[in-house]
Formats: sequence, structure tokens, C-alpha cells
Amino acid sequence: MARPPKKPAARPKAERYHHGDLPRAMLSEALRTIQRRGIDSLTLRSVGEKLGVSRTALYRHFANKEALLGAVAAEGFRRLRQELFEAWDQGGRGRAGFEAMGAAYIHFAVRHPSHYRVMFGGALAKGDATLPPQDKSADAFGVLVDALVELQGAGLAVSQDAHLLALFVWSVVHGVAMLALDGVLHRPEDTETLSRFAIERLWSGIGVGMPAEAVK
Repeated sequence: MARPPKKPAARPKAERYHHGDLPRAMLSEALRTIQRRGIDSLTLRSVGEKLGVSRTALYRHFANKEALLGAVAAEGFRRLRQELFEAWDQGGRGRAGFEAMGAAYIHFAVRHPSHYRVMFGGALAKGDATLPPQDKSADAFGVLVDALVELQGAGLAVSQDAHLLALFVWSVVHGVAMLALDGVLHRPEDTETLSRFAIERLWSGIGVGMPAEAVK
């Protein structure tokens, strides 16, 4: 008697969650969804379906979509702060460190577009990011302010309000980053060229004239 054909084994879902750190898995899935379909398409239900976990399990960690987006933003700000500080410090501080920070900011946005759009795209209401109010580990803007204060103390930057100077610097590098993310700058080399030009012009606006090779 012929044996009945074996039923093919069910193929597991590649992105199905089985064990481990559920909040981390939820953040990763949220980032993938934002990258593929945008912030508006993200829901806790869609994240749960992709990971294969119940809504009850999801809600233990994030009460709603806004809380999940807040966690994405918090992670982004921590990464950005670390990369800016490392660029400043490892770049030798001074003018070279300042220019390295500008490049690092734009590179961060290009490498982490989902984080960046949540951080600065207006999707979060004020206070949604899951951060303690004085969490220095996520104060990316503060790193820039501190660098400018140090430049002023060394006589390398103009003696104007450091916070206002930082807003000026941020507005320029943020503009370049958004042009890159929105596809206005079509090629990576276009982004690099504009980045270098913008950062040089920034220094000409805030720096006290010394050649780059003399400032270490």
C-alpha cells in the first residue's frame, strides 16, 4: 500500500519572534517598518504580527505607538550624542574636531534614516521620548554647545551666545541631512560635496581665522 505523500513542513516566518529581548525586537521591527513604508504605517498590531507575539505582550512594554516611537527617538539621540562626541574628541577638537562633528551629524542621518525621521520629523509630541528629563546620554545638542564653548574659551570661535551659535550650526547640517534623505541630493558624492562646503562656510561664520592645519 502506497504511503500518503508527506505534507511539506511549514516554513517559519523569518521575522517571527521566539525568545530574548522583546523590546529590542520591537524597536528593530519598528525601524524596518518606518524604512519600508513610513512612520504613518507603523502600528503596534503590525509589529506584533511580524514578530508573532500577542498584543498583551506588546503592551507590557509599550502602551501605544507613541511610546514605541519615543523609544526609537531616545535610542537615536543616544547614538547621535555618542557619535558627535567621538568625532569631536577623536578629531582633535579645535577646528578639525568641529568639522568632524558636522560630517558625523550628516553621516548619522544618512546611515540611520528611520531614527532620524522619528527624532526630527514631528511624529512625536513634546515629552514622548522615553528619557529622564536630565538624561545627558541623549543630549546630542549639548555636545555641540559644549564644543562651541570650548572653542570660544580657546579663542577659536566668535564670542556670541553659544546656544544661538549651536542652533545656527544645527540648522545648516540638518538642512543638508534632509536634502540627502529626501532624495534631492541624488548621489552620495553630492551629499559629501555639499557637506564639506556647508561645514567650511559654517566655520567661516563662527571661527576666528586660523588655518585648519594650525588648529589641533
